[in-house]
Amino acid sequence: MTTTHHTDLYIAGAWRPANGTADLPVTDSFTEKTIAEYRCASHADVDAAVQAAGDAFPGWSATPLQERAAAVRRVAAALRERSEAIAQMISREVGMPAKLSARIQAGAPVAAWDMYADLATSLSWEKRIGHSLVRQAPVGVAACITPWNYPLHQITGKVAPALLAGCTVVLKPSEMAPSSAWMLAQAVALAGLPPGVFNLVHGTGPDVGEALVCHLGVDMVSFTGSTQAGQRIAELAARSTKRVALELGGKSAALVLPGADLAAAVKATLGSCFLNSGQTCSATTRLLVPRHDYERAAHLAAELLPSWRMGDPADPATRVGPLACWR
Repeated sequence: MTTTHHTDLYIAGAWRPANGTADLPVTDSFTEKTIAEYRCASHADVDAAVQAAGDAFPGWSATPLQERAAAVRRVAAALRERSEAIAQMISREVGMPAKLSARIQAGAPVAAWDMYADLATSLSWEKRIGHSLVRQAPVGVAACITPWNYPLHQITGKVAPALLAGCTVVLKPSEMAPSSAWMLAQAVALAGLPPGVFNLVHGTGPDVGEALVCHLGVDMVSFTGSTQAGQRIAELAARSTKRVALELGGKSAALVLPGADLAAAVKATLGSCFLNSGQTCSATTRLLVPRHDYERAAHLAAELLPSWRMGDPADPATRVGPLACWR
């Protein structure tokens, strides 16, 4: 398949050429061939994106909530039209089997855009406590830095609520799986969001990511990824006293208590462990059982393992696809 080259960033409501010099290759997780390239943003591009978001913030934050919610629903509709392409591309980037990717990597996050709009319009944005009035207010420009394992899911969980709250956004997706972010920018353009409300820049974490975190025009950083990167972000953001939200790595265990249905527990644990080839922050990669159940639990797991067929994620029979390729 021909490699697709993307040289533009989405800044201030328009596609503009990136001024960076490097191209980020996106690798097919199964064939290990380059399927797309995205041009890196320069620090000047980061400045332009943050400036655009800052300029758009007063108008967007003053826009009535119902209008912001309607705009988010228009984004959802535009994404829904691209859901098949999103699922296929994420499947190639990350390795999740296509039939699961359609539901989990595309269907669920697209539906979440509508869900967040419904939730936002049902919330109480201010309440009186004693003699005080507590009012929910947008923080300002939010820098959203997202991981590769559930790319659109993680983008949605940051960007949609931020927009509904009245914040403006600069998104830097993972360089390993950036294609759904690019399709989101297309959806934003079709949805007619005001210029600067949503901006997209590509690049690596140590370069473009750190430029965003350190930028004085950014009011908050939301990051999902490794503990090491999160520590670095917290350190850099502290220098300008930014608000920071970090969702970092973990090690999840399934706990089976005495008297539980052991067969059901082992089956569910394997399903959670192998979903998305284990590329899941909540994957149950440990199974803790009472000592007297150990032998039976190991036997049940060994019986179930052959049903988890590995192979090409495009093959409907595949249950475990490849791992995302690191370069």
